[in-house]
Amino acid sequence: MDDNTLPPRSDPRLEHFRDLLLAATLNVTAVRDREGVERRHIGESLAVVRDLDAGGLLPTGARVIDVGSGGGLPGVPLAIARPDARLTLLEGTQKKAAFLVEVVEHLGLEHVRVLAARAELAAHDPAEREAYDLALARAVAPLATLAELTLPFVRVGGALAAIKGSRAREEIAEAAVAIARCGGGAATIRRLEGQAPHLCVVIVPKVTPTPPDLPRRPGVPGKRPLR
Repeated sequence: MDDNTLPPRSDPRLEHFRDLLLAATLNVTAVRDREGVERRHIGESLAVVRDLDAGGLLPTGARVIDVGSGGGLPGVPLAIARPDARLTLLEGTQKKAAFLVEVVEHLGLEHVRVLAARAELAAHDPAEREAYDLALARAVAPLATLAELTLPFVRVGGALAAIKGSRAREEIAEAAVAIARCGGGAATIRRLEGQAPHLCVVIVPKVTPTPPDLPRRPGVPGKRPLR
């Protein structure tokens, strides 16, 4: 596969998704050219899906939440590639959430729901808390903050998969306390084959329940990460 294009004979919904991203009037992505959207957004997202699948982190019928989904990355490509997965796109910005609703409707993704809410609040909803096999996050926050925003959604035995770059190891070290306090275990790094050398997925297993007082109120995890 050419790293700069969509896969040959790919699902036409990926092309439709690309066009929706390019046509969006609000700032759902900083990348505005066709090649960049295909390579940096959709291509990277599909690489993440392949890696998670190969690693046994996407079992059949997995319940997945994409936290801070933004323009639907990596959640929408995952939903297209894995129609058996039950996916929630969590987005706190109302205009972006409305865009995601439009995407889901246009692409006919009946197994996908959009939840317009802050992670700090949604994670205290009994219907969402520790209800997912996997939490995804891409370009949302440093790992110390991300652990608090995502791990409360993950069941014990599930995992967080965070797409990271060249500072992945440093972020893991900085997030050690936050990960442990939120119920996470030892983080590992999975390099993405065929992608930029620095691109990787940090996997954090959920080993114990998250304490009921976490996450803290909106904005606090970003301003004062757990240390």
